[in-house]
Amino acid sequence: MHGKVSQMPCGPIRLFHLSDIHFGLEDRRAIAWAKECIEGERPDAVAITGDLTMRARSREFKAACEWITALDVPVTVEVGNHDIPYFNLYQRFFAPYRRFRAIESLVESQLDLPNLAIVPLRTTTRAQYQRFPWSNGWVTERALAHCLEAIDAQPEGTRVLVAAHHPLTERRERDNKLLTINGTKTMEALAGRKVMAILSGHIHDPFDLVAQTSAGPLRMVGAGTLSRRIRSTPPSFNEIIIDGDDLRVEARNLEHVATPAMQIPEVPENALPPREPGDPVSPVGTVPSVDPPVN
Repeated sequence: MHGKVSQMPCGPIRLFHLSDIHFGLEDRRAIAWAKECIEGERPDAVAITGDLTMRARSREFKAACEWITALDVPVTVEVGNHDIPYFNLYQRFFAPYRRFRAIESLVESQLDLPNLAIVPLRTTTRAQYQRFPWSNGWVTERALAHCLEAIDAQPEGTRVLVAAHHPLTERRERDNKLLTINGTKTMEALAGRKVMAILSGHIHDPFDLVAQTSAGPLRMVGAGTLSRRIRSTPPSFNEIIIDGDDLRVEARNLEHVATPAMQIPEVPENALPPREPGDPVSPVGTVPSVDPPVN
């Protein structure tokens, strides 16, 4: 079952939050385990926050779409920067989402659960005039307006999660480097609407942080990776339990590392292993000695 969800009996809602599977460089043991968890435990929904593929190749999308369509639960999928064609510039600019067609109905689709909506927010772009390369996030005015319109359309009292690929942190703390363009404005808009949390991926380490904005706090929950491109934690996904106004996150992993040891204390620039002083590292510190492959 995919797409929108019919109403179910009220009670705690359990979500699996996956990200950065990177078919082409997937960790086969990890994705088999994640699929087994989904099939055996049947969460109420699965949110995949982007980077299904490594380089948006046709064979990578074929594997990703087959894996996702085999999941017999409601699924929503965000687009990651690795999911836009990298080598084929014509497709990147004129048909960037063509290879999603096998799961077109799931891409940036809103999921409606009992008194809970998962609303998409696009943070990827075909190009960015502000910088190169174009791997980091940009919340365009159009993307933000579309997200806020969906939130504002919810019945009063509906709890809202927003799903995006990039974390919304706009500037890196230590040197003010630009990360997600319009991230601050977006966080303020979501905090003002009392969004429960923004779910994201991109950096391959889990986190559970609270950003303080001029409109109030905004919880930011990041999922790790199910690929071989680890940063400082073993492959993982998030299990999220929503019970009333309470939201609990567990970073589940094959190594049985406790959640606090998996989560990094701040948002880094990208998914590259931490090599510089000041780069955030998880307590478990599973940093590869050699940088993982990028193709």
